[in-house]
Amino acid sequence: MDVPRDQVVAFTGVSGSGKSSLAFATIYAEAQQRYLESVAPYARRLIDQGAAPRVGSITGLPPAVALRQQHSGGSTRSTVGTVSRVSNVLRMLYSRAGTYPAGRTPEDLAGTFPRDAAPLDSDSFSPNTAVGACPTCSGLGRLHSVDESKLVGDDSLSIREGAIAAWPGAWQGKNYRDILAELGIDIDVPFRELPAARREWLLTTDEQPTVTVHPVRDAHRVQRSYQGTYMSPRKWVMHTFATSKAAHLRAKAASFMSEEVCPTCHGKRLNPEALAVTIAGQDISVATSMPLSQLTAFLESARDHPDTLALPAERRQAAHALIGGLQDQLGTLTDLGLGYLATGRATSTLSSGELQRLHMATQLRSGLFGVLYVLDEPSAGLHAADTELLLTALRRLRGAGNSVFVVEHNAQVLASADWIVDMGPGAGRHGGQVLYNGPAQGLSESPESVTARYLPLDAPPVPGPEEPRQPAGWLRLDGVTGHNLRDLDASFPLGTLTAVTGVSGSGKSTLVRRALAETVRDHLHADETAEDIARNPATVETADEEEAGVPVRDLTEDRVTVRSSTGLEHINRLVVVDQKPIGRTPRSNLATYTGLFDSVRKLFAAQPTARELGYTASRFSFNVAQGRCPHCLGDGVVSIELLFLPTETSPCPVCQGARYNPGTLMVRYRDRTIADVLAMSVEEAHEFLADVQPAARILKLLSDIGLGYLTLGQSATTLSGGEAQRIKLVSELHRAPRGHSLYLLDEPTTGLHPADVDLLIGQLQRLVDAGNTVVVVEHDLRTVAAADWVVDLGPGAGDDGGRIVAEGRPEDVARAGGTPTADHLARRLSAR
Repeated sequence: MDVPRDQVVAFTGVSGSGKSSLAFATIYAEAQQRYLESVAPYARRLIDQGAAPRVGSITGLPPAVALRQQHSGGSTRSTVGTVSRVSNVLRMLYSRAGTYPAGRTPEDLAGTFPRDAAPLDSDSFSPNTAVGACPTCSGLGRLHSVDESKLVGDDSLSIREGAIAAWPGAWQGKNYRDILAELGIDIDVPFRELPAARREWLLTTDEQPTVTVHPVRDAHRVQRSYQGTYMSPRKWVMHTFATSKAAHLRAKAASFMSEEVCPTCHGKRLNPEALAVTIAGQDISVATSMPLSQLTAFLESARDHPDTLALPAERRQAAHALIGGLQDQLGTLTDLGLGYLATGRATSTLSSGELQRLHMATQLRSGLFGVLYVLDEPSAGLHAADTELLLTALRRLRGAGNSVFVVEHNAQVLASADWIVDMGPGAGRHGGQVLYNGPAQGLSESPESVTARYLPLDAPPVPGPEEPRQPAGWLRLDGVTGHNLRDLDASFPLGTLTAVTGVSGSGKSTLVRRALAETVRDHLHADETAEDIARNPATVETADEEEAGVPVRDLTEDRVTVRSSTGLEHINRLVVVDQKPIGRTPRSNLATYTGLFDSVRKLFAAQPTARELGYTASRFSFNVAQGRCPHCLGDGVVSIELLFLPTETSPCPVCQGARYNPGTLMVRYRDRTIADVLAMSVEEAHEFLADVQPAARILKLLSDIGLGYLTLGQSATTLSGGEAQRIKLVSELHRAPRGHSLYLLDEPTTGLHPADVDLLIGQLQRLVDAGNTVVVVEHDLRTVAAADWVVDLGPGAGDDGGRIVAEGRPEDVARAGGTPTADHLARRLSAR
């Protein structure tokens, strides 16, 4: 195939059709391999390298840069400013051109000694350095501590009866209780009757005495003495919150903690010396808290501010140069629709689309030409109005003499591309073919293309109910305040599909993922102790294998408060379905996450050969020593360390990639081993296990939602965010009903082809038909048009947003007009 250079080329097709394999795993991977050939072997091993592509030859390939979708890390010290490098220049501006206190200006300190009397350098304005961070809070802006008033749940109970709520459950809590008894503390009297000094010591001490714990009389089984080490509830909470990787334990620890603004820096994170330096009367913490669009205006006013004009000529010249450079950087970010972000905002709170556009801004400013840029769905998370800004940026890259390849599903992006490569016709083994390769205008004439049916405005609508649903009640939040939401009142109809819309940065995620989710979560656990929550987390879930249980709020995030709420009594359960990976290790896969593998293992354990050999279901787990291959330990592959080259993996030479030992593979069902089943696609397994329940039902749901091409044993780490989200949804759909559930989804159509969107929304409609409530934060206009109710936030982003500008049925919002959502939605509905 031939693909043109110096143009915007869109790779599209249904999910799993091979778009990313062609754009990233072939074209970009080959460009990277050619570059690495010129790099010294020692330096090469420090670079994250992909596998060499399986391709005959590629000619005319320019140097390439890949910008992938990625979930931002959890560090609150990584910010918009650090990623975009705006913070570096801003700190330099304050260092070189700031107004210092009297007697501390660079002119006053010129030639002084010792060195610490010299003017502040740029590092002194960073909360991430020892010289700049506030000494009290270490640059975090807040202090976190254990709320000792919460450690005891009921002081009328004795320690034996469970007075101390902050201790862990099961054996460990009993262990601490028995240690106290050995230390001579009466654990059978009401806690309030213990001497005050003793209560204080056992709750808060940092001491960890070790004593011999003796057997309990009349125990149900033989017990032996052991050496037990005491840990106070306060110390246990701090240690668990800081070190535990178990979500339910972190949730329990968080329930006993409180936070307060640092009394030294008042939340500004910097030391007093740095905060004393100003530009146009504002310290750097004020500048970093401004949205980028507002920061641009602030810098323009600072250029001619009296303080700046009063600087010596050399420093004034530096100020003008630095301000000019900053304004160029900020202009690029604003052009990409990111003007609502503040430089101090943590990247952990950004969507993958926002993070990708931050990196794109760096490339736009680089001035490079003759480069191939490969982008992974750059329109992800963008409102239709913001997508126009993205298209302008892509044209700028092309206009600078570069080639731009985008993996995309968005109809706006596809319609504006110069060239389209359409993959298909299906997914997995049904895909991998180039259905169309030519100018964008010609795609509509391709008879085999699924994509062509969804490009025009009059594309088939997303499936919805025949008759509009009537709300079964209302869930109302009053006085929502946080980020850019200010005393907002919002209502959500129950028993319906609600779409929350608005331009990027208008406050949608704050309203749904923070205010709504946290209010419902707090209501569901209002009458439970922390011990109850940790023991039974079923009422609040994240639909995540490793994060199931109570979602733990990052204590460094700004609080979102709700003055009052009504209608919560109708909700029995909260489920948050996001695009985070379903597992963090290669051993986690689709079959294990959905529970499908349990049925398969029981099936093989029930075979005559297995019964004769005494095999149980656990024998057929590749994580158990008895059944797995002893050489690769159940991985199916072995890693080969190569000096100066990336680590290579190859099939295990003993089990040939089967993962199991020969004894386990002796057992067959319909002439297939369990390794054969794991190698099947969902479609193949559905046919093979048609008579095996509940496996057949789970497999049918996976096929119905568009995941029939995935293999059962495919590692969870190789799944996309959209695939992971749909797998989580299937895990919910096959469960038995557990009362009225509230499902919250943040941009569920991200990464999905319109044909796959139809399948996904069809499953969400099933949840609503079953009597549940579904709320989605969404930009896809076809999905919004299929919703029962729309809540539109705006009118703009950041401080210009945070208000409900329209709400009602999609037709009502479209008729209201005057907002970006209404205008685009009206065009979509009128084209039907």
